[in-house]
Amino acid sequence: MLILEHLSCVVLQGISLVLEDAELVCLSGASGSGKTRLLRAIADLDLNSGVVQLDGTARDAIDPQAWRRQVAYLPAESRWWAPTVGEHFRDPASVPFDQLGFDKAVIDWKVERLSSGERQRLAILRLLENHPRVLLLDEPTANLDPQSTERVEALITKYIRDARAACLWVTHAIDQIERIARHQLLLDNSCLKTAVAA
Repeated sequence: MLILEHLSCVVLQGISLVLEDAELVCLSGASGSGKTRLLRAIADLDLNSGVVQLDGTARDAIDPQAWRRQVAYLPAESRWWAPTVGEHFRDPASVPFDQLGFDKAVIDWKVERLSSGERQRLAILRLLENHPRVLLLDEPTANLDPQSTERVEALITKYIRDARAACLWVTHAIDQIERIARHQLLLDNSCLKTAVAA
């Protein structure tokens, strides 16, 4: 369980939220409302204040790198630091590349030849390799075609169910919210408003 109490950062003030185990919540809001800032603050990537707890343990009591492995943030545009795909995974042989439409040969692909959609799908697999307790996903399917979107939704919802992980998923797609979310949150003027997903 992830608990936020009065989380504040540059553009957000006093955000409180509880994400239960095995719960997927979608987050929407106007451009510039602070959705990405909120995810980055929870992941402790930007300066923030307030109380953040994971399974009853305060964020301040956990090593920052360990926190980010357990409370994992996926940016809208993933970062890559080595020439080939396989170098970004600890154990490429155990990664379910096929579930997102790749064969095992992908580990030898050059990162520079990847499309934006391929990078995003591979970044999702890279994130899940750490077996995080919380997923913070910033429009993870924005650059994907319908088939790839369906695969990503299936993989992530299965992970959430099997690992009993919590997930905060930023999306503007109403049909996607209806398919995957238990609840929808709207971020407006530093205020989270809750709506029950269909």
